[in-house]
Amino acid sequence: QLTPAIGQTTSSDVSKQTKEAWETFKAYMAHQKDEAVADGKMLLKKADAKIQELEGDAAKASGDAKVEYEKTIKKLKEMRSDAAKKLDDLGNSSADAWVGTKEGFVEAYKDLYDAYKEAVSKFK
Repeated sequence: QLTPAIGQTTSSDVSKQTKEAWETFKAYMAHQKDEAVADGKMLLKKADAKIQELEGDAAKASGDAKVEYEKTIKKLKEMRSDAAKKLDDLGNSSADAWVGTKEGFVEAYKDLYDAYKEAVSKFK
């Protein structure tokens, strides 16, 4: 089929081109989503390692310091769990909706990271 000349483009042509562009965009976004999920899993593994380090420090602590470590670790694990749920939501989201879902994970991970940094500074 020949492409119509300028001025001869029909609404059907525009609709077809728009649909093709949208499908291409969705495929691109799905690829981006897969990369974001993989990056998120890596970040959570790093968070797990950092929490384990704190657990090791807590095992060596005693008294009030140990209690404070345990409270902090519990909070970090809850925040990590929240971030993991948001990452699952991201992985399960449609290509159309993943951008908004990604923001939820990013915010949850940022909160976890900030809480970890605060905990480390408190115990050093």
